[in-house]
Amino acid sequence: MGIGFKNRLAVGATPVPDVFIDTYMAGASGEYVKVYLYLLRHQQEEVSIGQIADALNHTEADVQRALAYWQRAGVLGTEVGEEAQRSFPETPGQQISPVFASTESLAGAGSFAPSAKTAAREAAACDMSRLTSDESFKQLIYIAQQYLNKLLTPTDCQILGNLYSNLGFSGELLEYLIEYCVQNHHTSLRYMEKVALGWHKRGIKDVEQAKASGRGYTKGSFAVMRAMGLSDRSPAEVESEFIEKWFWEYGFTRELIVEACSRTIRQIHKPSFDYADKILRDWKNAGVKSFRDVSELDKKRKEEGEAKRRQASAGSSRSSNRFHNLEEHGYDYDEMVWSMINGAQKTGGDDGTQ
Repeated sequence: MGIGFKNRLAVGATPVPDVFIDTYMAGASGEYVKVYLYLLRHQQEEVSIGQIADALNHTEADVQRALAYWQRAGVLGTEVGEEAQRSFPETPGQQISPVFASTESLAGAGSFAPSAKTAAREAAACDMSRLTSDESFKQLIYIAQQYLNKLLTPTDCQILGNLYSNLGFSGELLEYLIEYCVQNHHTSLRYMEKVALGWHKRGIKDVEQAKASGRGYTKGSFAVMRAMGLSDRSPAEVESEFIEKWFWEYGFTRELIVEACSRTIRQIHKPSFDYADKILRDWKNAGVKSFRDVSELDKKRKEEGEAKRRQASAGSSRSSNRFHNLEEHGYDYDEMVWSMINGAQKTGGDDGTQ
């Protein structure tokens, strides 16, 4: 008698090269690693920048930077990197096919050292050699390592250096930024960079303004939960991530975020942070900054919708049945029949027939 056997471990899996984990992963930001893993999962498929961004809750700019980073590191083939840098800013829907470097070439490459061109670009962004003699910045690096309980990578130091030099954030403000993010269980320097950019957009330049903004964010978080009909509890972790993104990354005011949540409930009659995020992302891409911008965008889309309906209605009337087409030519059927009868009678009289 045969024995029936079912392998319960036969599941889909995506193997990750050991050399990537051993050599490349530690020096890359979490956002870059997520993009790499997503591409590895879909390496036999064509994907777009937009698809990757939607799947990972990244911005398209985040995905472009990740592709460029892995291309420079030699992890992705040059076809992907060049195509991403050249084509996607103009055509974000274009498809790419991930091309990965061989394991042998990765192992031979060792740790990632940026090219001279990349190094020059990063040096232009922030002169790290000058900051090594800045006592305030050196103190900031030390404090950051204490908060994060790890040694900062060159990329981490570059992020703090850019915020310190290019945005003009003081060491005190950046120390508060790190403390604020760590207390909220966010230890990624990339995340801290997004919060800092949000502060910069709102003109926050000192700790007191940042604290006031934090209190405003807390109130905003409660307002969002009320708008979603969830005022009986605090936001879950994934909900907090959405709310933080809307305030810090998108830079929207509490009123606009609440309006997006209210529209979500009116449209689908249930709370959905994904749906509200689509509304806010759409507003961000359209350059919305105020309720007036929202009204103008609504008006524009309403006019476009009415124009499409009028066009569709006109097309439908033109394609109606043949009887209506004949009526459009102005034919009078009764008159046509009497004319034919009268004509036949006249013809019969001329022939002498009755």
